[in-house]
Amino acid sequence: MRALLLSRICDLKTDRHPLELAEVSPPKAGPGEIVIEVGSCGVCHTELDEIEGRTAPPFFPVIPGHQVVGKVVEKGKGVQTWQLGERVGVGWIFSACGNCSWCLSGQENLCPEFRATGRDAHGGYSEFMKIRADFAVPIPDAFSDGEAAPLLCAGAIGYRSLRLTGLRDGQNLGLTGFGASAHLVLQLVRYRYPRTAVFVFARSEGERAFARELGAVWAGETAERPPELLDAVIDTTPAWRPVLTALGNLKPGGRLVINAIRKEATDREVLLEMNYPRHLWLEKEIKSVANVTRQDIREFLEVAAAVSIRPEFREYSLNEANIALVELKEQRIRGAKVLNLKMADR
Repeated sequence: MRALLLSRICDLKTDRHPLELAEVSPPKAGPGEIVIEVGSCGVCHTELDEIEGRTAPPFFPVIPGHQVVGKVVEKGKGVQTWQLGERVGVGWIFSACGNCSWCLSGQENLCPEFRATGRDAHGGYSEFMKIRADFAVPIPDAFSDGEAAPLLCAGAIGYRSLRLTGLRDGQNLGLTGFGASAHLVLQLVRYRYPRTAVFVFARSEGERAFARELGAVWAGETAERPPELLDAVIDTTPAWRPVLTALGNLKPGGRLVINAIRKEATDREVLLEMNYPRHLWLEKEIKSVANVTRQDIREFLEVAAAVSIRPEFREYSLNEANIALVELKEQRIRGAKVLNLKMADR
């Protein structure tokens, strides 16, 4: 099968072709596993973290990709939950132990044996991939493959982030960065919290205009002060500066939720500028988001299908993945980026 291989850590600023297209042996389903013929796979900022070493894979070469939609084409011994031809999805969570206190309490995202799709195991930048049958999720008929792919990570992690804010209807929410995840969160907020005002902080005017199109009451530069203080902020950026800015924009008792697997180290010295009375006093909180659970993915897909939450996305062929990744690095985005495995090479 055709697959894209990441064979080394590299800097996308200087190496614009980090993935190599290769012919590799297709996977075979073992006991309890299924093989999926991949239709679409979303392109996520976490792939940049893998490529540049902030969350490096434990082995090379590895096939990246963790927003995978496709059809079951092979079942291993003992698999009863899926039928051949059924459409399924795979998110960032590839597996967890199922036996630790975190797994037993529904927090499998915190399992010490958590394995990530496309980092700790081969992912969906390929024509076929395999996974344990119980870690695949059903894809609602309402979505095409391309529409469903960003919902599996950008949507699900946004869903988890919003829940962790503790937001109540009518409170003010800030979104820092306006890419694949934030544009889905904004749609979800308009459904769940119709009286909530959403304020968006983004670097480019294109992103700010897109946010206003989707219902943001205000959109400004990342460092701008909003016209009102905020009850909660979700930060989806790779940088540290927006963390400090967001803390300064919170109301007393407000909460900042950082939705990022890793932060880039280039501006971490800005944290030395933290002013306790302005940034943290009056019971402000900082909470991180760690991974997702299968339940997060299932619940968000159900909600998105019920209220017609749709991602804005652009499709690329498999051999255009490096182009998509460089554009993501350079923040040339509107919504999400998706690899279409059925699209002819261009």
